[in-house]
Amino acid sequence: MSLISSYLLTTKNLAPFLNSLTTAQAPEVFTQKFLESLEFKSTNDRLFIGLLKGLGFLDESGKPVDRYYKFLDQTQSKKVLADAIREAYGDLFAVQIKANELTATEVKNKLRTLTLGKNSDRVLGFMANTFKALTEYAEWDNLESKKDEKDKIKNTEEKQENTEKETLDEIFDNELDSGNLSKMVNPQLHYNIQIHLPESRNQAVYDVLFKSLKKHLF
Repeated sequence: MSLISSYLLTTKNLAPFLNSLTTAQAPEVFTQKFLESLEFKSTNDRLFIGLLKGLGFLDESGKPVDRYYKFLDQTQSKKVLADAIREAYGDLFAVQIKANELTATEVKNKLRTLTLGKNSDRVLGFMANTFKALTEYAEWDNLESKKDEKDKIKNTEEKQENTEKETLDEIFDNELDSGNLSKMVNPQLHYNIQIHLPESRNQAVYDVLFKSLKKHLF
């Protein structure tokens, strides 16, 4: 799993910044100069670059990657962001599958546990506010429908397993009622004994042998 450490000091420009990405041509390298060309020139705005890296839009050198280009499709951008958030905040979604529905305070408390108390209360607040601002911009319906579809498939498989089990139980009960199962549990054993008689012309020898067999076998 994962949990990005990038955060914003203020989220008031987050939505306008993300909107500007979808209307601007992707740069070869996302630099501070390019950021300023989008009219985001304050010191706080520089944190957007680190956030894009944390979300998997840019590589470590600042070059746009496949997710960045997919985000440029305005019909898919908010869904692409939702996927990025779920991946970047994987640890948070691992403890709360619908972390995007948590309040900022709830997110902050979850992050306090996940970061093992290493971050100050102020930093945790920034992280929580950044997460909430991202989730509010993103579109989650598609991800939820995928989850619902998986749950539906799982429920169908479980119902099928239960039906098969009930069928086997019914067969078992029928066999028990008919007495067939008793035969299976208590099988009858049959022995096939072969005796090789010695060659002899004396009838008394055979009489003694058959008499002994009768005594010991029957």
